[in-house]
Amino acid sequence: MANLSLMRTFSLALAFRSFRSPLVMGAIHSPTLLFASSSSSSSTSGSTCTHKAASLKSKFYSASFRDLDDALASFNHIILLHPLPSIDKFGRFLSALVRIKQYHTVVSLFRKIELLRISHNVYSLNILINCYCRLHHVDFAFSILGKFLKLGVKPDIVTFNTLIDGLCKEGKINRAVDFFNHVVARGYEPDVQTYNVIINHLCKFGETNLAIGLLRGMVERGCEPDAVTYSTIIDKLCKDGLVAEALELFSQMRNKGISPNVVTYTSLIHGLCNLGKLNQVLALLDEMVVQNISPDVYTFSILIDNLFKEGMVSKVQNIFNMMVKWGIKPNVVTYCSLMNGYCLHSQMDEARKVFDLMVIRGFANVFSYNILINGYWHVASRDVPGCIGAFQEHVQSWSAAG
Repeated sequence: MANLSLMRTFSLALAFRSFRSPLVMGAIHSPTLLFASSSSSSSTSGSTCTHKAASLKSKFYSASFRDLDDALASFNHIILLHPLPSIDKFGRFLSALVRIKQYHTVVSLFRKIELLRISHNVYSLNILINCYCRLHHVDFAFSILGKFLKLGVKPDIVTFNTLIDGLCKEGKINRAVDFFNHVVARGYEPDVQTYNVIINHLCKFGETNLAIGLLRGMVERGCEPDAVTYSTIIDKLCKDGLVAEALELFSQMRNKGISPNVVTYTSLIHGLCNLGKLNQVLALLDEMVVQNISPDVYTFSILIDNLFKEGMVSKVQNIFNMMVKWGIKPNVVTYCSLMNGYCLHSQMDEARKVFDLMVIRGFANVFSYNILINGYWHVASRDVPGCIGAFQEHVQSWSAAG
């Protein structure tokens, strides 16, 4: 079985050797690392050295550090100890660096660990693949499959999910699908995360029908979709104006006992709002409350924007009050939706109040200024002198606000 697994890995590496770059992996730019000397200054007191050494050791093993310099100091200290930590400890440390997006540094430290003759495992190799993918070097990432073979390490589904995601993020969706099929043909069972990665990118590239086909395929293979799977396709259908199809998929989702989330509802609300079906929108909002699913700031921003478009200005304040009651803080999109709506209905005093609030909270930007300017021009035809006076007053207040 072990030999069979290694042959599968070798087959996958060969199948995608076209991704490998003629450049040497070491040619990728990475920061210069200065490794500490094993000798310490004779002027340093023993107790101070002991305390510092303990602190550096603790930071390495807990993978907790202030910044990159702090992390490198702990790494440089730990590699001077005997015996050296296990690869699991190094993997945890590298993973912490990934969380702060120090991908180049991880690549460099990975090579240093190799020089220390510490054997890598699937976890640490997956970290390296992830870093290459995030650095947009998916060709280097695929070359690590050869290292799996050399070390006798069996790749897992995380390995393949990372590679598939890396291909998709570089726009190589067809190659990602081919690689997915190749992985399945070699006996690896994809999980829901594998499907979600490809479905997400298929939807982004406008291949909604392929995404729906893949959804059916995963069910046939015995892999149960989750809320993310359905929500991704529902959101794309709604954006394409295919709300009826989205509602049908929504119904299938619930019939399977999969609970919708706030993303699912927000996508449907947005789609129905675009069709002007506010009664169905309000029914979905009530359903969210019953299901104990709190709308988020994007849900409310969509509602506010579309209530204004439908001329239901009186209901806007009720929605905004509900938002505040639920402890959801408005963002710049919410405020701009309010401003734009009030300007659309020539309620410039209300629009100005919203704008002033944005200035106080540091949300005012070029877009919000333009909304207000367009609003004043909108009412200019009825009261040119009054519009100009109000506009001049606003310019003075903007200047004063800096």
